[in-house]
Amino acid sequence: MSTAILTGQPVPGSSIEGDLRSLGFDVRVAVDAADAERLVAEAPCEQRVALVDARFVGHVHALRLGLTDPRFPLAAVPGAVTAQPEGRVTLTRALARDNSAGGGTALAVDSLPDRIVTALADDGAEVYRPELGSLVAAVPADPQARNEARQAVADVDDEAVRLKSAVKSRDGFFTTHFISPYSRYLARWCARRGLTPNQVTTASLITALIAAACAATGTRGGFIAAGVLLIASFVLDCTDGQLARYSLQYSTLGAWLDATFDRAKEYAYYAGLALGAARGGDDVWALALGAMILQTCRHVVDFSFNEANHDATANTSPTAALSDKLDSVGWTVWVRRMIVLPIGERWAMIAVLTAATTPRITFYALLIGCAFAATYTTAGRVLRSLTRKAQRTDRAAQALADLADNGPLAGLLARGARAPLGGPLVAAVGGTVVLAVALFSDVTWAPVAGAFVYAVAAAQALYRPLKGALDWLVPPLFRAAEYGTVLILAATADVNGALPAAFGLVAAVAYHHYDTVYRIRGNAGAPPAWLVRAIGGHEGRTLLVTVLAALLTASQFTVALTVLAVAVALLVLVESIRFWVSAGAPAVHDEGEPA
Repeated sequence: MSTAILTGQPVPGSSIEGDLRSLGFDVRVAVDAADAERLVAEAPCEQRVALVDARFVGHVHALRLGLTDPRFPLAAVPGAVTAQPEGRVTLTRALARDNSAGGGTALAVDSLPDRIVTALADDGAEVYRPELGSLVAAVPADPQARNEARQAVADVDDEAVRLKSAVKSRDGFFTTHFISPYSRYLARWCARRGLTPNQVTTASLITALIAAACAATGTRGGFIAAGVLLIASFVLDCTDGQLARYSLQYSTLGAWLDATFDRAKEYAYYAGLALGAARGGDDVWALALGAMILQTCRHVVDFSFNEANHDATANTSPTAALSDKLDSVGWTVWVRRMIVLPIGERWAMIAVLTAATTPRITFYALLIGCAFAATYTTAGRVLRSLTRKAQRTDRAAQALADLADNGPLAGLLARGARAPLGGPLVAAVGGTVVLAVALFSDVTWAPVAGAFVYAVAAAQALYRPLKGALDWLVPPLFRAAEYGTVLILAATADVNGALPAAFGLVAAVAYHHYDTVYRIRGNAGAPPAWLVRAIGGHEGRTLLVTVLAALLTASQFTVALTVLAVAVALLVLVESIRFWVSAGAPAVHDEGEPA
């Protein structure tokens, strides 16, 4: 149990002790600042501790936001400050310094928690201050101010504010208008029954997998059930995040599950549709794999662009200014959010088309929609990059290098590399073009030669830091080249099972690339070097697949792809799970990408 220490002059009739207990705090009362320092020192070191002014007046949800959010070591609202175990030393130091400066004699005059927050800020400590909006949190100085604060509390329904804040402030049209109006109440229902976001996330995954199984039956009834269940899975997918925000149940594991399960659900559904189509005599595995490749490359474009500009200085452009201006016109906001086909719109389209048409039509619509969205977003980001005067940091360059996923072969070739003419992007484009031409030639060993040139280009591309205006396009190019190679060679094999095996291999590799992104977002850096070496890097895997295609028969090539898919999946999954469930894994604070 966390410990809350009340400081200052107690106020008759105050509900602060009951409010703190309702939030899970064991409440102690300090007679002065020195006593508060003693009580903080006595609190178990593995627990959260909070200092709260006894005169505090405000909403319970304001206290909840300020004192119970697990993501931040130090946090505060007016009249209250809290520290998690990793922030206890900093809080104790500030409290001791306040006492040594004579703060103990001023306990009844001003607010000790507010003085400590000021001291923490002076020390350069990062103290999280939640946006309270219409919620009240104050330490009134006199009876009149106290009555006014109490009236302000009565005028605002904090439960309504809590429900509203459970919904993401920025979301897609379909999610905002067709899911969130009721899913927030489902989130509250879950919270009141003690369910956790991770349990809801798991339920969403199970529902999506059942939907995929229904689609795999290949019957009209199965397709209709699949569409309904896919929407139900998305409702639960929205609910888990809303439950986390409603009850502040954030966790490292939850952030990872939410991010990875979204990809697993969608790509498993693609596989279910392909299996269902095969039962009806229609082979759409190439379309399913193409859809997965396109969607993954879209995400890599998003990730790379955001990482490149995460902490860039002088990061402005006329294009960005125009975009902000368009967002100020109400209807354009929703149009621009819809045409990028975010997850809500995309899943709704897939669900309706699954129920009403065929898997082939569903994949055609998905490929066309995603291709348009990818063109639109990538073109806009290219324009922004060309018109802005950004100076990218070493951290951004390292993040892009980690996203590139160069392996040991590129590292070996880099020893004799020189800075390419035209920069890293030109080298990446050149290698990708050579590989593409080789893949479509009729010469058996041409793809192998093309893959080797591609590996040389990968080494050249990372010869110097990726700080150019368009260098963020290097990782997406590498993803498209590697995944596209697997797709083309499996389709060329023209044997049953080759494309499903290729689907499995790309899914396993894509998981590794998503995992890399989420680690970088959590400020944990890239996966360990041994893992990158073990699975070969993008250029090593590309060369290996081309060699296997040249050496083996079509049937043997299918078996080789299957074995490779299983090996990669086992390695990346075991390491990823080990990392994210470990105590040292970082918290991921973002809400996830809208696409």
